[in-house]
Amino acid sequence: MKRIGVFTSGGDAPGMNAAIRAVVRQAYALGLEVMGIRRGYAGMIHGEMLPLGVRDVANILQRGGTILLTARSQEFLTEEGRAKAAERLRAAGIEGLVAIGGDGTFRGAMRLAEEHRIPVVGVPGTIDNDLFGTDYTIGFDTAVNTALEAIDRIRDTAASHERVFLIEVMGRDSGFIALDVGLAGGAEVIALPEEPVDPKAIAEGLLESQRRGKTSSIVVVAEGAYPGGAAGLLAAIREHVRVEARVTVLGHIQRGGSPTAKDRILASRLGAAAVEALAAGASGVMVGEVEGEVEFTPLKEAVERRKDIRRPLLGLSRVLAL
Repeated sequence: MKRIGVFTSGGDAPGMNAAIRAVVRQAYALGLEVMGIRRGYAGMIHGEMLPLGVRDVANILQRGGTILLTARSQEFLTEEGRAKAAERLRAAGIEGLVAIGGDGTFRGAMRLAEEHRIPVVGVPGTIDNDLFGTDYTIGFDTAVNTALEAIDRIRDTAASHERVFLIEVMGRDSGFIALDVGLAGGAEVIALPEEPVDPKAIAEGLLESQRRGKTSSIVVVAEGAYPGGAAGLLAAIREHVRVEARVTVLGHIQRGGSPTAKDRILASRLGAAAVEALAAGASGVMVGEVEGEVEFTPLKEAVERRKDIRRPLLGLSRVLAL
């Protein structure tokens, strides 16, 4: 193997640039050339590729987003689109790929490897932390800290106005951000997609906390925890109790910004390990970190096995502390 490609796809995540940097520098240390593929699978189909040297990735470690850009591609979902992408890769002399992204990115990588025999190693870059085979995904820690800073500020306002605030964080199918933010922010309620959400029970809990003298509360809601998100949950709560409340949706603010030290180190470690694995002949696997050790998981298992959200709760007697 003489030349590899690297690309980012799907939603951006803080730390992707650190992973790109590690891929390029580790590749050159092993005597491999690197081609950067812009705009994910869409750019792959259209041949948007450029050589990446060591100096090309200087001073990007601290930058959020991705210098290679990202996009979603409907064309790649077709057999014809994937065949075109494979043809472009071969024409560019690319013999293996490092795919940085999440669930959708890895499903595409699996198809490419299966149908066209192009070696692929995945690096988990998604703020959702929903991939099996790694304790944390790149970008998760930064997203949690960004959301936590916002919640700390909102709590000041909640206390000043004696209100309940429902704060919606990202997580359509995964509640990891909501769980960590809620625990770190001292939320009175945490609503997760993985657990049944009972508006009546929440309403009764808020009412009981008011009887005990609590004048404000924070309810953290993963966007997929309840139909309509935080706004839908508030409407349902108000069917059971009258409550002075506001909704704040943090949205895409959680994706941007400079990555934390934890995300930079994780991205650097996994990016380098992905290149080493590719050079050694690995394919169809994701590199992750489990209990401090680098481990490899089949891409199929990484996207299809459910990551246990209860694991972070070990040792905690209660999540809801109304």
